[in-house]
Amino acid sequence: MPLKTFKRETADALTLEWVLHVKNYKLTLDMKLCVGCEICSLACPKEAIKLEKQPRNPDGKAQHARVDISLEKCNFCGICDILCPYGAIRVTVNGEHVLNVVEKESFPQLVRDIQVDMSKCPVDCVECEKACPLNLIKVTWLTPDGKTVEDLRALTRRERKNLKVNVDIKRELCPCCRLCEFKCPEGALHVRKSFYGKIRINQEKCPEGCRDCLDVCPITGALYLSDADKKVYVNETFCVYCGACKIVCPVAEALELKRTKIMHTPVRSGAWNKALERLASPLEITKELKAKGSQKALESVEKRLGWRVP
Repeated sequence: MPLKTFKRETADALTLEWVLHVKNYKLTLDMKLCVGCEICSLACPKEAIKLEKQPRNPDGKAQHARVDISLEKCNFCGICDILCPYGAIRVTVNGEHVLNVVEKESFPQLVRDIQVDMSKCPVDCVECEKACPLNLIKVTWLTPDGKTVEDLRALTRRERKNLKVNVDIKRELCPCCRLCEFKCPEGALHVRKSFYGKIRINQEKCPEGCRDCLDVCPITGALYLSDADKKVYVNETFCVYCGACKIVCPVAEALELKRTKIMHTPVRSGAWNKALERLASPLEITKELKAKGSQKALESVEKRLGWRVP
């Protein structure tokens, strides 16, 4: 048992801590990064994470749900850290970002596949930086000796040709919405989603004039208000299927969301199978288990025959 336990909450962060003889476990939830989605609460094997709906802002807009974590139930396993699409949760051991479930290969890591070909970036272009709804991209132009250029307009045409670009993306915080890819005029960015799924708004059950889902959606363009009928619609190209909209929806079945695929590193784990049951559709679970079964059978054949099956 821990010698001391702490739970501290401020407007910016929620911190849980266990102090043992030789180890100090700490979980920090960054409230500025958290969007009140349902991923962490569904994934938690101890049911330690709860979502609390918040009252509306003074201007009448809905607020995203607030996350609370039980100190009594949490065991600092780090599953919430791994799966948070927005990188809002961080678990450390003695100050280091160490996740035991990953080190012991009992849980996979979420794949954030973001590729940037900087050789295609034209001088002056900052479209990806402007497109990112979470301000996670910074485009910097450098001289051949590595100095940052503050004002490109002050350079000659020849000097501009010799510039190098650096596109810095905070990948650990990126939910892979693909907005930057679609806004890039030169095709320099390629993003593969981490979560796939389906989302549908049932307009017949949607309350007249309700904009709650649109108010809390963190991804610009994933939900939008139609000029024609003033109702909210979905653009699944940019949706990351986090569920922030589903949590605040005031009417049951007005908004339906299912995750059908989660990109992750290879793993054989009962813990992951259980998390997948809570996060994704039954069809996705069946597909993944069948794939694992086929792979296991293939490895058995290879081992028995002593050669690799092509």
